[in-house]
Amino acid sequence: MKKFKATDIISDVLKNHPNAEEILTQFGFHCLYCPASQMETLEEACVIHEIDIVELLKALNK
Repeated sequence: MKKFKATDIISDVLKNHPNAEEILTQFGFHCLYCPASQMETLEEACVIHEIDIVELLKALNK
């Protein structure tokens, strides 16, 4: 599986990780398919939603 980075776009993560929707929702991302997800990076979304990017990346890259 691809290794995800903070600079990855949310919509790309959703396309390339089989459990991305579940993981991102657990971390507090609730508008995964909003227009911003097409251009917003994981890092940008984490800043907005006050989510620890390091912990999110650990979960995505297990």
